[in-house]
Amino acid sequence: MGGDEILDRTGGKYVEPGGEFTRDQRYIATRITADGSSGWPVEAGRYRLAVSRACPWANRLIIVRRLLGLEDAISMAVAGPTHDKRSWTFDLDPGGRDPVLGIERLADAYFARFPGYERGITVPAIVDVPTGQVVTNDYAQMSLDLSTEWTAYHRPGAPQLYPERLRDEIDEVNAVVFADVNNGVYRCGFAGSQEAYEKAYHRLFDRLDWLTERLTGQRYLVGDTITEADVRLFTTLVRFDPVYHGHFKCNRQKLTEMPVLWAYARDLFQTPGFGDTVDFDHIKRHYYEVHRDINPTGVVPLGPDLANWLTPHGREQLGGRPFGDGTPPQPAPPAERVDPEHTPLRDAD
Repeated sequence: MGGDEILDRTGGKYVEPGGEFTRDQRYIATRITADGSSGWPVEAGRYRLAVSRACPWANRLIIVRRLLGLEDAISMAVAGPTHDKRSWTFDLDPGGRDPVLGIERLADAYFARFPGYERGITVPAIVDVPTGQVVTNDYAQMSLDLSTEWTAYHRPGAPQLYPERLRDEIDEVNAVVFADVNNGVYRCGFAGSQEAYEKAYHRLFDRLDWLTERLTGQRYLVGDTITEADVRLFTTLVRFDPVYHGHFKCNRQKLTEMPVLWAYARDLFQTPGFGDTVDFDHIKRHYYEVHRDINPTGVVPLGPDLANWLTPHGREQLGGRPFGDGTPPQPAPPAERVDPEHTPLRDAD
């Protein structure tokens, strides 16, 4: 998939029989910096963010880019929801080719910088447009750098997603949410033994219970505004019922059966910059069509009903200011809007 699923380019296999799922976290650690000391300076119009709306880790970058108003500074290439063992493809574009990079497969950008690159061809990735070379696919650092290195191009009213005074707490929350929830659902879904699955299952739901307690009395995970921590949790929660509950066997409860987390997720979904980036059709097609060792038929379920994402959440009663002293982002550019057939947001018009 993306920063999470490393493509097994020998056969498209995800489950290791008899064992636990272990994520390959060796990413291209190059950074794009404001002072250019990395060799890759922040420069408007130079870079292109390659994503798939199916991928939770890419979805984070789409959200952060929207919230900060970086659409004009960093263009975006959207791959289709499915891929083969070779690479993500730009099959949504005319002629199956990204109109800016001129490539059919994201692998071409990886190979342009690293001929014979052997690790996963993952999204999100940032590509240098002039050379066509991938710069980085280190998804965790990428979103932080959009907040800290790209400040010269933030929109007026952009929120502080990674405020200095809260960074230690954000980092602590992100670490446990990644280990037990973001990665935890994959540890359930890709478990190769009953023992590995049960261990991952309990770890996941113990952490969701911890998050329920934390969010019962406060609107957001850290402080009284939306931060990077909320973005990272949201992209897993929004995929929980459509994919993780059934496909990955994370089925103690649905998200809709966990009242605090369900209200929290709806609160974020209804916040500009969150729900309007979510493509439920791409999400379901990716997981159910690509993971053939889990779902051999490739049949994609029709449910769940999505209309309930727009129901009142009541979280305003906890206070909090979504954007702090800032303002909501403007609507996404027309070319970047989610197909209205793939999201319940059309019902809110």
